[in-house]
Amino acid sequence: MTRLSALKSAFLATCALLPMAANAQDALPTFDVVNVSPVQGSEIAKDKIPSNVETVGASELDHTRAPSLLDNILQSVPGVSLGDQTGNAFQRDVNYRGQTASPVLGTPQGIAVYQNGTRINEAFGDVVNWDLIPEMAIARMTLMPNNPLFGLNATGGALSIEMKNGFTYQGGEAQLFGGSFGRIQSGAQYGWNNGTYSAYIAAEGAYDRGWRDHSSASQIRRMYADFGARGDTTEFHLSFTGADNKLGSVAATPIEMLNQRWSSVYTWPQSLHLQMQMVQASATWKPTDTLSVQANGYYRNYKSARFDGNGTEVQDNGGVFGIADATGTLLDINRAGPVANTLAGDAILGQIDRNSVKTDSYGGSVQATSTTQLFGHDNHFVVGASVDHGNTNFAATSELGTIDNNLFVTGLGVFIDQPAAGLAPVNLNAKNTYLGLYATNTFDITSQLAFTAGGRFNWAQINLRDLGGNLPLLNSNNNFQRFNPVAGFTYKFTPNITGYAGYSEANRAPTPLELGCSDPNNPCLIDNFLIADPPLKQVVSRTIEGGLRGEISGGSSADAAAPPPYRKAPIKAVSVDDGWKLRWGLSLFRTENSDDIIQVVDPANPVRGYFKNAGTTLRQGVEAKLDLNWNRWTAYANYTFIDATFRSAFDVNDPFLQAPVGVVPGNHIPGIPAHRLKLGADYAVTDDWKVGASFNYVGSQYLLHDETNVYPKVPSYWVVNVNTSYQVTKNVEVFGLIQNLFNQRYYSSGTVFNTGGFNTAGGGNAFAFNDPRSVVPGMPLAAYAGIRAKF
Repeated sequence: MTRLSALKSAFLATCALLPMAANAQDALPTFDVVNVSPVQGSEIAKDKIPSNVETVGASELDHTRAPSLLDNILQSVPGVSLGDQTGNAFQRDVNYRGQTASPVLGTPQGIAVYQNGTRINEAFGDVVNWDLIPEMAIARMTLMPNNPLFGLNATGGALSIEMKNGFTYQGGEAQLFGGSFGRIQSGAQYGWNNGTYSAYIAAEGAYDRGWRDHSSASQIRRMYADFGARGDTTEFHLSFTGADNKLGSVAATPIEMLNQRWSSVYTWPQSLHLQMQMVQASATWKPTDTLSVQANGYYRNYKSARFDGNGTEVQDNGGVFGIADATGTLLDINRAGPVANTLAGDAILGQIDRNSVKTDSYGGSVQATSTTQLFGHDNHFVVGASVDHGNTNFAATSELGTIDNNLFVTGLGVFIDQPAAGLAPVNLNAKNTYLGLYATNTFDITSQLAFTAGGRFNWAQINLRDLGGNLPLLNSNNNFQRFNPVAGFTYKFTPNITGYAGYSEANRAPTPLELGCSDPNNPCLIDNFLIADPPLKQVVSRTIEGGLRGEISGGSSADAAAPPPYRKAPIKAVSVDDGWKLRWGLSLFRTENSDDIIQVVDPANPVRGYFKNAGTTLRQGVEAKLDLNWNRWTAYANYTFIDATFRSAFDVNDPFLQAPVGVVPGNHIPGIPAHRLKLGADYAVTDDWKVGASFNYVGSQYLLHDETNVYPKVPSYWVVNVNTSYQVTKNVEVFGLIQNLFNQRYYSSGTVFNTGGFNTAGGGNAFAFNDPRSVVPGMPLAAYAGIRAKF
């Protein structure tokens, strides 16, 4: 798709909804209650949750403050930081308390993500594709640590996303904005109801050509629609989510190249095509004022296709081009020989890796919630069950190629097929079945003291089958099961100060990818070649958390003061008063993971690797936050400290040294910054004109694959963003924002790599690296401007 056609798609997505727009108004739920399970309908007072739960409203996901969903999450939620393994703003990692929800296959996934009660961690690798979620259609998000009711992968917490519908949003809205690096994005939404029936639809389109050299442009097309009906005791919703996205990718680059040119890339082309369609149905029945029953079901079709130019480990055996030798371990390339189609004697070898994932998944949940008093005391009881099934076909091939002086990989039409060397096309079927039974009860011992206890039983079956016939060691049946308890207290010292303490356990089963690449004697090219399936243990987390939260206020209008800055409603006049309100929170947490799974490189061939259980790891720290609302000012300050360490001794392989090295207890886990600080403020200059700024600081972190902590860290960095908006008329607003105002040069993440990774044996040595650090550079200054209208 050209930039012009992508712009046309984005524009039409907006215009298609404009004729329906009329009298926009928000009627979204308040944030005094949160759901304690993935299924909506289990709401309880937020102040009775024995953990540091965070809620994010629709107005927080506002493009007048940040250009994307992930940027808004970063700015709004204490403890959250963003990682970048792909070099694409639509495909970053969300990191929380040292755990990750990432779109990258092979990344350990420690956060469970749900959309309207449906788990959207994809079946094959538990990855989370943030670009598939229609941002404009989000009503609110809840980030909840220390709660096993959210099932597998909630070792670090769970993120529950609630979408809008015609009962919670009425009217229409359209917006268009664009700016640096060819970014153009539009969206529109419309909601309606007549009291009995409702309808809601949202559509978004975006184009971004990227800022790195040779970046493939990204094109985003996604939509969400919901039809609802309700009566006196029932409510039903049928919804559809669809996306068709093409994403450019420019991953980590040797630091020596970036020192010469900040926008340089290592090897290319790299691209990803994602397609998804999901149908959901949900129903609620409330036979009495204290009893409700919820049920939902879904079908999800997911496809991904990756194209990635890389170096190769294939070697020349001196025979005929394209023919494997008798051992199957070397591919005869025949440099500068007499045979036709021979390569130039100085050709540098590479390969084009292609893989595809095609998944059909379906499942459902049923749940009952009771608020009937127990022994004359308030009580909140939830019980439920869920089932999820996924059927995935994974295919991967590698085509031999050459690398030119610009590091572009050109395919030669020869596909590497050497099963004896573990380099053969993969055709794998993976079936996942997950069952869950859960219950929780919160009992008010007194009007101030509440006790919560419950748990969830998880059962997981993961079966792998080699469809190609070359890799029989992949065939396996794997079963995992565990009961995870939760217990905690909340105590209201005063009406405005609450203390809490809790304990919980959670687990995650190894993914099909991890199971298919876990043999140290048969390392694989992650994520292209899967070879063997020796057993891996499930990861089990044990979390202790405690803290305080509260608010203080004053002034004549304190009770009517607006919400914190990231919950303010856009397009509203600001009245002058002397009321102020300060919300604050302090939380201490300690999470110990047993049998944590890590990715290890192969010492003989650093482009290969495998997954292994690495014993016990520890993530502990503190979260502190302040939200101030005073007169025309809103401001926030958040700080997080994380001490993430290995607690067991084990060996890993150093990609640079190409030799085993020993990890000892106390070594820090790579890729987890110890310090994060976020500051921000918004000021209403007039009732129509607002300005704001944010400051994000991220501390230094060890490089990925530096488990022994011997290499220089990825340096700490800070970024300042500014934004402004002006209310032109009652229904029209213009806005502008600048990311990285001071044009800071920083690295968002990095890894240790093999400086001799290019196979130049017998060929030219055009690329020589000495520094084993490969890093992802941060985006330079970027400016955007846009317009939004409500009707």
